[in-house]
Amino acid sequence: MQLAFQSTLGHIKAHISPEVQTEAAKDVVRRLLGNKTAELFVVAVDNDLGPAGKDTFKVTKNPLGNIEIRGTSGVAITWGLNYYLKNYCNVHVSWDGTQISLPNILPEVRIKITSNDRFRYYQNVCTVGYSSAWWQWQQWEKNIDWMALNGINLALAFTAQEAIWQRLFLELNFTQVEIDEHLGGPAFLPWARMGNIRGFGGPLSINWHERTVRLQHRILRRMRDLGIVPVLPAFAGHVPRAFARLFPNANMTKIEPWNKFEDKYCCPYLLEPTDPLFQTIGEKFLRMYINEFGTDHIYNCDTFNENEPGNSELAYLSNVGRSVFQAMSTVDPQAIWLMQGWLFVHDFIFWTEPRVRSFLTSVPTGRMLVLDLQSEQFPQYGRLKSYYGQPFIWCMLHNFGGTLGMFGSAQIINQRTFEGRHMNGSTMVGTGLTPEGINQNYVIYELMNEMAYRHEPVDLDAWFESYATRRYGAWNEYAVAAWKHLGRTIYNFVGIERIRGHYVITRRPSLNISPWVWYNREDFYHTWNVFLKARYGRGNNTLYRHDVVDITRQALQLMADNIYMNVVDCYKRKNITGFQSHAAALLDLFDDIEAILASGSNFLLGTWLAQAKDMAVDEKERQSYEYNARNQITLWGPNGEIRDYANKQWSGVVADYFKPRWAFFLKALEKSLVERTRLNMTEINDRMFLEVEQAFTFSTKLYPVGTKGDTLDIAVKIISKWLAKDNHSRTRRYVMKEPKI
Repeated sequence: MQLAFQSTLGHIKAHISPEVQTEAAKDVVRRLLGNKTAELFVVAVDNDLGPAGKDTFKVTKNPLGNIEIRGTSGVAITWGLNYYLKNYCNVHVSWDGTQISLPNILPEVRIKITSNDRFRYYQNVCTVGYSSAWWQWQQWEKNIDWMALNGINLALAFTAQEAIWQRLFLELNFTQVEIDEHLGGPAFLPWARMGNIRGFGGPLSINWHERTVRLQHRILRRMRDLGIVPVLPAFAGHVPRAFARLFPNANMTKIEPWNKFEDKYCCPYLLEPTDPLFQTIGEKFLRMYINEFGTDHIYNCDTFNENEPGNSELAYLSNVGRSVFQAMSTVDPQAIWLMQGWLFVHDFIFWTEPRVRSFLTSVPTGRMLVLDLQSEQFPQYGRLKSYYGQPFIWCMLHNFGGTLGMFGSAQIINQRTFEGRHMNGSTMVGTGLTPEGINQNYVIYELMNEMAYRHEPVDLDAWFESYATRRYGAWNEYAVAAWKHLGRTIYNFVGIERIRGHYVITRRPSLNISPWVWYNREDFYHTWNVFLKARYGRGNNTLYRHDVVDITRQALQLMADNIYMNVVDCYKRKNITGFQSHAAALLDLFDDIEAILASGSNFLLGTWLAQAKDMAVDEKERQSYEYNARNQITLWGPNGEIRDYANKQWSGVVADYFKPRWAFFLKALEKSLVERTRLNMTEINDRMFLEVEQAFTFSTKLYPVGTKGDTLDIAVKIISKWLAKDNHSRTRRYVMKEPKI
């Protein structure tokens, strides 16, 4: 089946010369290893090295002691470099940092690897909101290097589309006020683009537009030079409310409210794709975008992302799909429509098989590329018969909202990618990473990336052992034992429960929270204790210290779940003394969470806020961007419409948002116990909103961008303190035992 796509997908490739791609790959080597060490690596693009349509790299050591890397593209070269460094030199490159300590004599090597599929895809449309909203070129350069080193050859490049819409709307005679009512703020752009909300967090300034245009040019130039194909935006049909003023005869429908957003910020119009005006607007936008940024012929738009179509007739859905694609193909006859398949997961009741078939087959076979967005938990390619002939990419979504919390499905990833590729009639053409937010749980992404070239499942025990060794620069019995156990438990989730990173400490306080995990909590405390023993050998390793913060954070939030249950139990039994003891313990635990997070450079609210404010050129912008940054990770909406969805367990958020909420709630519970009065949750929530939640979003308090305290000292004190407490007596035995994982 994949051969049928050669004629339609064959042009989706880098069109930059081999010489430019080679030089771009050399630059990645220099940035990663330094100029002197980079001289030990000889790289070159060789288009004839492997089969057409698949990337290949070949790595050998020449008689002069240099490592020669040839690849079919700049991406293939850098992929080959990372493969060699990782598997032969014990090097680790991740979002969290790098561990590079090369041997004096580079190891012998003679390998040739060809990708399983055509594409290795990266990013969710939400990633640019939850993780890279405030990135400037330095962060983007590092991110693009990471893409290339991991073989990513297809990635979203959505920056600056609002600048083009600004130009087009002004050309169509919209007023600036009408434009500002439509375009969302920097932290909320993905959802404004998909028609879920409008205007919230805005307006966008001229500075923002000019900055993002410059940034997009640099992003696209670097991606293209390396051979990464950028996916550009196309028109999905969402238009400002003022469209009705300018085009009163247009066929439009008002989109239904999304997540209870009030009318001021919800419900833009959807211009019916079957209306001739849709073609006019869609073509104008795409021409403007291509004139500014060029094209690589692949475009994303999601007309019905968490917005149900207003008509369920098969003919209507077919006409919609045909019309959306026509707006692309009229401008670019080689256009490919890349669509996130989230709509089929989010609303599978509406999207029945006949409706999906009508929608997808309205586009010529091979001219639509579907992202099976959450294949590791809710795959749709089986139910939808391999998307009725359209090619698809097997994607791991994994994360929602950029929340922290250790989680993964290693066993599923290690099996179902192969099953999807080899099932009867498979149209799978790639693997992909589609997290809503990055910078968490790197281990599961590293495993997923390997599915692009592995031909059979790995031995997961051995794989996690190798991961621990690479990440910390040497084999360590305690680190290895801990990671192997994590691989069998916390990273081996196989259920269908919807995981959203909601733990007690990050939930809005109530008496109705039901903590749940799929692994044994006491076993995790044991693993925590074992992992901390690795400090005697790996204590100076930066990535080890990062993981100490992360694992300690996870352990404390699990303990918070237990303490919470004790609080609720004592409250219901009217045990005032017991309640006060457990309530005090919970608040004390928040202080320890804050302390461990403050010691880790990747766990600081101050960094997120500083990056946001650094994008501004005046005080008005600074205030707007800081509000965007604070609101997204807390209330997510003016009134808490998606409260805590994108919560962040960062130093600063814990101290000034999560803890004050629980302190407020626990004080109210205590008062009702002591005074024997009925608990008024409506009043409590209203006051909590005004005095804690909303107040945090409007605050301008400064937070550190540097760490405080020594991670290892803090973690050791915390584990000694909490595993010895009476209300955790069940876990004390693990502190006393030698590790047996």
